[in-house]
Amino acid sequence: QVQLAESGGGLVQAGGSLKLSCAASGRTFSRYAMGWFRQVPGKERVFVAGINWSGGRTLYADPVKGRFTISRDSAKNTVFLQMNSLKPEDTAVYYCAADVLMWRTEVPLREQQYADWGQGTQVTVSS
Repeated sequence: QVQLAESGGGLVQAGGSLKLSCAASGRTFSRYAMGWFRQVPGKERVFVAGINWSGGRTLYADPVKGRFTISRDSAKNTVFLQMNSLKPEDTAVYYCAADVLMWRTEVPLREQQYADWGQGTQVTVSS
């Protein structure tokens, strides 16, 4: 298993930026794809962004394309989500997750493809 801990959330005005971090431990971090999901009360958790094991491929949900950037630093066992041009509709609890499988070539985007989840960090965007 891998243990994940998100941080970096907070309150920001529309148009502002935040950078989320996800620190990993417990298994070989560099062998797994990583993803970010978000969830608002009363709604299902949805995919936001993902990055494959090597960091060479990324995938973004349509609402965040051009605004969010996912990256990873294997030496620090950390995944990041840089969020720019934030909108009120980005308000949610953001979760990071690790892929079920090692060495996956493509970026997984379904919740069922991820095994381990962090506790989440709140992002609130005011208008």
